[in-house]
Amino acid sequence: MRCVICKHGDTTLGHATVTVERHACLVVIKDVPAEVCQDCGEYYLDKVATDRVLGIAEEAAGRKVETEIVRYAA
Repeated sequence: MRCVICKHGDTTLGHATVTVERHACLVVIKDVPAEVCQDCGEYYLDKVATDRVLGIAEEAAGRKVETEIVRYAA
């Protein structure tokens, strides 16, 4: 797929580090499967990965952690 951000690069399957803020909580999720632009590095998540990332962020916010760094697990 052509990157919609830079309009130059094509995306390939890879992994991304995703940062999400929920309430007062910052969650960094490593190794999230994504389509990654080979030119600018922009990433695109599918629905399954998006749902999981948002779930991880909500769980961390529910525990009232301020910052959490986790590795993605499907």
